[in-house]
Amino acid sequence: MQSDDQGPSGQSSDPSPTTAEVASLGVAELRRRFEAGETSSVEVVNRLLERIEAVDRNGPKLRSVLAVADDALETAAQLDQERANGRVRSPLHGIPVLVKDNIDTAGGALTTAGSLALATGRPAADAWVIRQLRSAGAVVLGKTNLSEWANFRSEHSSSGWSGCGGQTRNPYVLDRSPSGSSSGSGVAVAAGLAPLALGTETDGSILSPASVSGVVGIKPTVGRVSRGGVVPISSTQDTVGPMARSVADAAELLEVISGPDPADAATRVRRGGRFELARPLSAAGLKGMRLGVARSEFFGHSSAMDRLVEEALAVLADAGAVLVDPANIPTSTALREKFTVLLTEFKVGVEAYLRARHATDPSVPESLAELIRFNSDHAEQELPWFGQDIFVEAEKTSGLQDPAYRRARARGLRRSRAQGIDAALIEHRVSALLVPTNSPAWSIDLVNGDSSSTAYGPRIAALAGYPAITLPLGLVSGLPVGISLIGAAWEERHLIEVAAAVETTLQVAIRPAFLAEVEP
Repeated sequence: MQSDDQGPSGQSSDPSPTTAEVASLGVAELRRRFEAGETSSVEVVNRLLERIEAVDRNGPKLRSVLAVADDALETAAQLDQERANGRVRSPLHGIPVLVKDNIDTAGGALTTAGSLALATGRPAADAWVIRQLRSAGAVVLGKTNLSEWANFRSEHSSSGWSGCGGQTRNPYVLDRSPSGSSSGSGVAVAAGLAPLALGTETDGSILSPASVSGVVGIKPTVGRVSRGGVVPISSTQDTVGPMARSVADAAELLEVISGPDPADAATRVRRGGRFELARPLSAAGLKGMRLGVARSEFFGHSSAMDRLVEEALAVLADAGAVLVDPANIPTSTALREKFTVLLTEFKVGVEAYLRARHATDPSVPESLAELIRFNSDHAEQELPWFGQDIFVEAEKTSGLQDPAYRRARARGLRRSRAQGIDAALIEHRVSALLVPTNSPAWSIDLVNGDSSSTAYGPRIAALAGYPAITLPLGLVSGLPVGISLIGAAWEERHLIEVAAAVETTLQVAIRPAFLAEVEP
């Protein structure tokens, strides 16, 4: 007998997607279903909230979502009504987005940077990127866990751990690291808790967690996206960027959040400003495209990963790509000044941020020294596994006029830009440089901290402030690894077209299995 909700084929005629189905849908398919009336933003948000409860807080207990926004369903209902009335704000209208919890949200959820020191109140205003999301009609679904203070508290930290959220786990193998610092954002996208997430990067904090969670991550040129309302580390290297399960989805999110912000001078340079995505995304393919393989320093850390890279290179060559191999970056081993720069810029930036929060919430520490004291006073909650040695070193710095800082910054930018990435791109006449992103995820070790044997390939892009994209490459013993494409400053559109062509050619399809441990 056929039930009332079944069609002639015996299959359900109810177009409403299941929770598992919503978890697998990308932006284009969600948009199509919205337009066809097959589902609504409210329904999608409800399904994702169910999945967060089942997968993140129960089940595997990934701990990737720090807090769900209390206004997510209300916002989704408003956006559904707007669509019904004929108003669609942007291609992301009604699409849920998770946001790393070092990006200010004045409503919906707290902003803590993972620290109890910021857990007492809300910022006075949304970050610039959040205002862009809301204006575009995206639904801010919640805030993701992160390595506390964006992994700039101790050199012995465990990536993905915060005092507010505990330890985030890798969705492929649960005893493995999610990497950091945008740990929760990468894990949440991989686990199907949202189709899109925002991360932030100073030195690998988008690309590395995206790689080990098997998703796409884009680190834009510094200045492409405002840092206004983002807990800072480095004015030279900080950026906000998208994470998604496809290049196209990540690019759509980048388009919405990019643009000049009067409060962030880096976004007001001549070549900066709004990024506009080519539609449709170029499908020209790889034939004749020149890609440089940067082997120096980036290969030889994992033989299994190297084999996957070599296999991928062969596929790209068969598809018509012209591989310049090697196309090494001449200064890749001569970039040791970055920590002086980061320590100095962190103290200046974080104290400005703390003062602004303190003005509306006096319980928030007003200086780095007060923050250090807070952690010491709450050591049982904040310092149970590792200390705050980076904070202590940053407190000793003497500001942006310090000659040692200024020399280090100038030398680092020169060596990573004109003498580094630019030199390699020009010399070898390539569209992008290709490197392995990083080693497979290491075991979580709260006692000793992150493994020191892992390698991270696109570091020079962080030092230069240049764009890079990581793509899933495949699995090593059940653990994702990725490849990164590094491009010239402000060339996101071209780099995204290259990445889309590589993605289409390689056709990598991986999904997390929530394994308890690595299997051979």
